[in-house]
Amino acid sequence: MNKLDQDYSIKEALLFSQKMAQLSKALWKSIEKDWQQWIKPFELNINEHHILWIAYQLKGASISEIAKFGVMHVSTAFNFSKKLEERGYLQFSKKNNDKRNTYIQLTEKGEEVFLKLLEEYDPSHNAVFKGAQPLQQLYGKFPEIIEMMCIIRNIYGDDFMEIFETSFSNIETEFTTDSGKLKKKKVEETPDFEETLEPIN
Repeated sequence: MNKLDQDYSIKEALLFSQKMAQLSKALWKSIEKDWQQWIKPFELNINEHHILWIAYQLKGASISEIAKFGVMHVSTAFNFSKKLEERGYLQFSKKNNDKRNTYIQLTEKGEEVFLKLLEEYDPSHNAVFKGAQPLQQLYGKFPEIIEMMCIIRNIYGDDFMEIFETSFSNIETEFTTDSGKLKKKKVEETPDFEETLEPIN
């Protein structure tokens, strides 16, 4: 685009970019601290927990999908997935119709840990949640951050946002609240995804 055609000034661009950068940094610092405290009893780091989250939501995912949706380098996704495999939380597999890509899926032990983590979530220990509570009390709902989601969609694409939205939709439909804790609803059928995979020895 020709600079003359821009409907914003360089000053507006700089101010917006730096507001986003500084607010995001401040927000991430708080999120990182709370996230680490939440998963600390399970001896996981943030990347490992994020991988468990994605593997659960996708019911099996390739390493490249883990990297993309976890916003991490492929080598980071692979290395932390291997650590989770060593602890018995993940299984590496190949699809019958796709021998080139390596896929991971949660083991029974991995799913147990993932579900236990959800049960252990305590909103009173989450600074961002508490920071948003006055808005929830004022408007009757939590901020939907639609503008931020639009920005992320324009950076990472529709695929990223589809997985993002699906993962939270799954939590809405598959879980219920029992005595102030998240519990998975009883399901009679299990996905047949694992039947299409061959474990890697």
